[in-house]
Amino acid sequence: MSDASQRPDAQAVQPADPADRVQAIDILRGIALFGVMAVNIVNGFRVSMFQQFLASSEAASLPERLTGAFITAALELKALALFSLLFGVSLAILFERLSASGRPLYWLSRRLAALLVFGLVHLLLIWNGDILTEYAIAGFLVLPLLLARNAVVAAFAAAALALYVALLSLPLPPPLQWPGTAALEAHTAEAMRVFSTGGFADVRRFSLAEMPFVILLHVLIFPRTFALFLLGILAWRTGLFRGGAQQQRRLLPIALAGCAIGGALSVADYSGVPLVVDRLGVFRNALPSLAPVILALGYGAAIVAFVQSRGGTTSLRWFAPIGRMAFTNYILQSVIFGAIFYGYGLGYFGRLGAFETLVLGTAVFAAQCWLSALWLHYYRFGPLEWLWRRLMYGRPQAMRYRRT
Repeated sequence: MSDASQRPDAQAVQPADPADRVQAIDILRGIALFGVMAVNIVNGFRVSMFQQFLASSEAASLPERLTGAFITAALELKALALFSLLFGVSLAILFERLSASGRPLYWLSRRLAALLVFGLVHLLLIWNGDILTEYAIAGFLVLPLLLARNAVVAAFAAAALALYVALLSLPLPPPLQWPGTAALEAHTAEAMRVFSTGGFADVRRFSLAEMPFVILLHVLIFPRTFALFLLGILAWRTGLFRGGAQQQRRLLPIALAGCAIGGALSVADYSGVPLVVDRLGVFRNALPSLAPVILALGYGAAIVAFVQSRGGTTSLRWFAPIGRMAFTNYILQSVIFGAIFYGYGLGYFGRLGAFETLVLGTAVFAAQCWLSALWLHYYRFGPLEWLWRRLMYGRPQAMRYRRT
């Protein structure tokens, strides 16, 4: 009886069948992955991820300016916020399903521990723009709140968002202060040299050397990630993803308000229009910093409402396979883009404009959509999704469909 496979709860827990998945969530996750990919390839692989914090002195063509405006106002932080929201939805779904075992937090802890390992491998060996490590850590903090009532979950989400705004608005102690312009300029210049010409070991050494900057970014956005996980839990619990005309009527006001308010805040922030200013400037960044959260809610509600409409699923169904394999495709994008842009590959770092880089990324994403659909025709899970389940449940998982 000491073997884990002999425990009653281990026998009771089974991975979800692909046929039981909520297609609207897979479609939404696929669309969110496109947004994350677009931001990552333009601002994280094409150039140093820290170059976006410096003013550009180069004249840009109209396509370049439009691409930059699109990435900044429509996708930057917003796509990642939507991705985070969906991670919270997934936690809520798994918690409900695993509750039949009597130990849902145990199994979710195993799942997050495996994710942490994947995230650290991605962070240290592939690309230091990884988000999986932060997701695993935030997920562990969220686990106890899966046992709480909705009012408590909402209160913690509001408190986390308030902390997020405060971190971006209030004076911070030296360890949390962002480096000055001169330091960032020197760093991005060195990044240009290393990433464009360096070998794999050189790129990895420099990536590890800039980890203090990377960790600081994660510290600043961590409360937002935590809050979005909780908002995703609430969205699932209140039935917004479960379909039906009633849910669609509830989603439309959220979609309109979220896209209108979040869009207006994003555009105002991008154009430099001051929104909230007091004598001390304490709340100057309050509303713009919440724009990604508000816009992500609007995006999510609008897409799910459309999917639930007549013909909506048909129009967007090709996003579903890549959404089902989002974990595999997210890691694969880092491998592909590293091979294209870094010196150990083709060395295109710093040589492409934002527009042509986005076109390249879109082509890679389209190929992933096609390959994901082809893969899922034969297999139940993506390769890394299968391994993740194998580590979580501690026993082999059926990979191929049983054809009759």
